[in-house]
Amino acid sequence: MATKRASPAKKLQDRLLKFSQADEMKLRKALEQKLWDGYGAEFAVFVLDMSGFSLLTRKYGIVHYLSMVRRMQLTTRPIVESFGGTMIKYEADNCFAVFPNPLAAVNAAVAMQHAFTASNLLTTDDLDIHIACGIDYGRILVVGHEDCFGDPVNRASKMGEDIAASGEVLVTKDAFDMIPAEANIKARELKISISGIEIPAFAVEYRKE
Repeated sequence: MATKRASPAKKLQDRLLKFSQADEMKLRKALEQKLWDGYGAEFAVFVLDMSGFSLLTRKYGIVHYLSMVRRMQLTTRPIVESFGGTMIKYEADNCFAVFPNPLAAVNAAVAMQHAFTASNLLTTDDLDIHIACGIDYGRILVVGHEDCFGDPVNRASKMGEDIAASGEVLVTKDAFDMIPAEANIKARELKISISGIEIPAFAVEYRKE
């Protein structure tokens, strides 16, 4: 009888437990390095949040909103993949994905904004989907297609879920500085506060006046 292999998430949790139970700093360092060797990677982290959850759910009910979430999922996955990204997970009305570089993430985010603007022309106002996006870049722990962890994930999540307004694409300065000038990505500079720390960022300007 074949032995069932532990999932990447289960392996990660087991190793984290070993880390927390280790008494010696040297052993902890070794376990931490093993975790980074096994799960570490550098990516542009993309987090999308649907706008208006509380209002729409209170007004039309959870089934109505969940139907919109499903449409969001079906629209965003092919766009993520078409720009070389990898879907990590959908969680409630959020989308988490990683891209090889910030330009790919920004282009995907803009493509999604345009896609929902176009699809909203075909739906009634109560079914229109509006999104906000946050993007950062850095070294993170990626657990298969199940989850991801790290400061870039936290910053992208904060921007996409809490700071960005409907229709906005926010990018940290660290990530934006990696975008080649020839890509001609227009953006306005701003400062945001994450956990009490001011972080320079940019709001991508993709709409034509």
